Amino acid sequence: MSSRPTVLLIGDLAHTNQEWESLGGKYNLLEFRKGTREQFLENCRNGTYDGVRGCYRSNVSTSITGPFDKELVAALPESWKFIAHNGAGYDNIDVDACSAHKIAVSSTPGAVDDATADVGILLLLGALRQAHEPLVALREGRWKGRSRLGHDPRGKTLGILGMGGIGRAMAHRARSFGMEIIYHNRRRLDPSLEKGAKYVSFDELLAQSDVISLNLALNASTRHIISAPELAKMKKGVVIVNTARGALINEADVVAALESGQVSAVGLDVYENEPEVHPGLIKNDRAFLLPHLGTSTYETQRDMELLVLKNLQEAVDHGKMLTLVSEQKGLDWAPKEVDS
Repeated sequence: MSSRPTVLLIGDLAHTNQEWESLGGKYNLLEFRKGTREQFLENCRNGTYDGVRGCYRSNVSTSITGPFDKELVAALPESWKFIAHNGAGYDNIDVDACSAHKIAVSSTPGAVDDATADVGILLLLGALRQAHEPLVALREGRWKGRSRLGHDPRGKTLGILGMGGIGRAMAHRARSFGMEIIYHNRRRLDPSLEKGAKYVSFDELLAQSDVISLNLALNASTRHIISAPELAKMKKGVVIVNTARGALINEADVVAALESGQVSAVGLDVYENEPEVHPGLIKNDRAFLLPHLGTSTYETQRDMELLVLKNLQEAVDHGKMLTLVSEQKGLDWAPKEVDS
């Protein structure tokens, strides 16, 4: 039996197959690029994955194994200590279950910041300028159709809910359009990171923002953080942008607010029950919609894959991770973080 560590690829790679294969020089490489959840669980039960130290997995691989929930995590062999995840969001991994088994989880913050913020600004401008109707009308031979006058971003207040890397990249771009930036986090940023943005309470952000951008993680405490009670506290005619996770928003409540005029427009890249989209959003011409394209560039997706591979190697070789998820930072058993 080889003494080399064993690592597992779950799902496919688009841009780094050569880099993955090169790891065969120091690891035993296993792959589960396609299959079913039951097949994966059977591999865990029958010893196929005995000795696996860690894995590469992505949000897309959830379609193969299902979520890394309590059942699946409990089935992993005792040797399995690291999950290197491809995605800034990791709501399809039960981090509490992983922590209970002392399995460390990394994600890909940083690598996604610019591309996601670019899409956020696209949605912000598309919603402010009421761009959906003229885009559709032009292709249908109706020129501008029933176009409405939009609004300039200049002088508007952008409220960023979640001022992490993506939120700060969004703020940086929005300043170029003359927007004032306020934000709310669990805790205030170091002033050196604020770049003039003003820290406010959640209720203050709701009341003061002309545009609200959601840039926070989805978890039990943030699910439906924007619902009817929060929408009622916003300025009439507010614009809502979401590039984070669809379930941060109660879509039915947002549709009702669009129809009443409380919300003037939305720019959305993510949805509560993807790939399904609420029919009230589909039929509303003040909803500027994209099909989850936030990180859909060659450069960003390659950078994400490379970061996952770096996390996996750092974990297996040195017991450390570059981008450990926040819930595990400071736990006595958790690996130390290293500079990228």
